[in-house]
Amino acid sequence: MSTDFKITSWASKDGEFRRQASSFRDHISSAPDAQFQPEKGRYHLYVSYACPWATRTLIVRQLKGLQDIISFSVVHWHLGEKGWRFAETDENIPDAGPDDLNGAKFIRDIYFSVNPDYTGRFTVPVLWDKKLKTIVNNESSEIIRMLYTDFDGLVADEYKNLNFYAPEYAKQIDEMNDWIYDTINNGVYKSGFASTQEAYEKNVLRLFEALDRVEDILKKSDGPYLLGKTLTEADIRLFPTIIRFDPVYVQHFKCNIKMIRHDYPVIHKWMQHLYWDIPAFKDTCNFEHIKKHYTKSHTQINPFSITPVGPVPDILPKSE
Repeated sequence: MSTDFKITSWASKDGEFRRQASSFRDHISSAPDAQFQPEKGRYHLYVSYACPWATRTLIVRQLKGLQDIISFSVVHWHLGEKGWRFAETDENIPDAGPDDLNGAKFIRDIYFSVNPDYTGRFTVPVLWDKKLKTIVNNESSEIIRMLYTDFDGLVADEYKNLNFYAPEYAKQIDEMNDWIYDTINNGVYKSGFASTQEAYEKNVLRLFEALDRVEDILKKSDGPYLLGKTLTEADIRLFPTIIRFDPVYVQHFKCNIKMIRHDYPVIHKWMQHLYWDIPAFKDTCNFEHIKKHYTKSHTQINPFSITPVGPVPDILPKSE
């Protein structure tokens, strides 16, 4: 997964970017016959702080009090010719380092160790089983749902009843996830990776129509969250895109019709509340990794790999 390999080659012949389906789709379960049982110390997450999909898993890991149960490794922020790589110790990349678990140099090494004939993209997150030395799952939307309840026998009591996909909200969450994923989470990529003017304009307009819709939903909400007074998966899945919007997507992906901080006051307040008031969101957000990854990895989009200084600050304090 190179970037000199042409990031825009991910677009189809019509100029549209279409995301590849994940390949590893097993599940952790406490069912007696389950291959992957919930156990303390057995599982490991390979993530990038730059990747919004991987960030979801880190947010939920912390929200559910799983820090001592599931370990994790962070790759270098740069996505190069061979895909995500691990930072060397002497590089002094903040919050990233070597793969001390498997000794891999690249995320692709993890994939090939499980399937030498693997031909897909080498994506993060990767949920790794230390016991069986295999990949359990590399689909973030499925990984986070495993974390909601499957480890409840191991977490402290205060975390046991935290289910961000509770049955009473499931239908609303699914409906919201569907259009938010298509038009916002993936919409920024469909705008930024479009290789024709027509594809770009179609997707960037749909993106801002969807942001207008989110603004209206939050405005009418009877609480600080998308579905009212309860934090749900819908908020968790939307946040990583919104927190990256002004610092990266506005300029790098040409999503510049509006900015969150100036044009979406209710979304902005929602984002600030999650970031400043709930540690799991702030602690898993690394703006250095985020900004350097996009601007220095996508050389077709940004040939000189110059990272813009602004906006300053990356996120405004709650008083502003």
